[in-house]
Amino acid sequence: MATLQAIKYNDGQLEILDQLLLPESCTFIPIWNVEDAWAAIREMKVRGAPAIAIVGCLSLAVELRKLAAPETKEELCRLVQEKLDYLVTSRPTAVNMHLAAEACVKLCTRLTDNTSVNVAEAKDDIVKHLEAMLANDIADNRAIGEHGASDIMKKNATKDKLRMMTHCNTGSLATAGYGTALGVIRSLHTASKLDQVYCTETRPYNQGSRLTAFELVYEKIPATLICDSMAAAAMKQFKIDAVIVGADRVAANGDTANKIGTYQLAVLAKSHDILFYVAAPFSSIDFQIPNGHSIPIEERPHSEMTHTGSIRTAAAGINCWNPGFDVTPAELITGGIITEKGVFKPDQLAPHQ
Repeated sequence: MATLQAIKYNDGQLEILDQLLLPESCTFIPIWNVEDAWAAIREMKVRGAPAIAIVGCLSLAVELRKLAAPETKEELCRLVQEKLDYLVTSRPTAVNMHLAAEACVKLCTRLTDNTSVNVAEAKDDIVKHLEAMLANDIADNRAIGEHGASDIMKKNATKDKLRMMTHCNTGSLATAGYGTALGVIRSLHTASKLDQVYCTETRPYNQGSRLTAFELVYEKIPATLICDSMAAAAMKQFKIDAVIVGADRVAANGDTANKIGTYQLAVLAKSHDILFYVAAPFSSIDFQIPNGHSIPIEERPHSEMTHTGSIRTAAAGINCWNPGFDVTPAELITGGIITEKGVFKPDQLAPHQ
């Protein structure tokens, strides 16, 4: 069965699956420009660090395709940088959009400096660069899946089938396709090595119960949904072999920012002597940030905690603290950080950048 597709792009036409409507409805909405993309990212109609970068960049490609080439390459580059800077503000914790913007700006600079390239050719080259992100992300995801599955199987060589635990949503809905952490689980399933995956509901936005569970059921992967507060009991009861999560930003020392609740899973995994893995493309690693203390943590609206849809489920007037992410210290990532380049201990990342 084909994996779910959350991003559709063809010949300058961009549509995204509105993830706020899942699992009740699979509805694709058009993205006509950068402003549409910013709003969709901010409102979490699209989410997941890789998908945020892809949708942001493709929205710029959509605009550039419709735009008559400016008079000068300098004017083109200013426009591109302004649009990218705006997109970066949509979700500050995820680094992929920031790094994608940097790469595109560097391309603009090279094209501007190249006197043999005219402004129309420069615009076309920028569009091709932005559009290539979709296929590149799928290839990276598949490599992450294979590297991760191989490492987990090797470290559990005496076991016929494995029991995994995951958090938030890291599958096709969070990427261009296949997924990061969920891609590793998908690869284990394809290899007939997966007994069961236990996915947390991932409060307060329920990306686990709404999105991950949806993907697992869709692809007929054996899975069980648990509440976040059941994680320790599930680790003990079901003898979990490994915990695997995604990442929105990894610092140079391996400290990892991911969906709130990841840190406590890492602490619990350490207590139960369970391997803890992070799966993310190299584009999620920010070598400019020395450690997790420097990672900006987005705070989300209180209504995500106090309401389910339009229905209030918390006492009116109660104060809320709703960080979207927490930071897992590198020393708790005992299995390794799985990337498209291989599986590394947190302190081994820098030589491979």
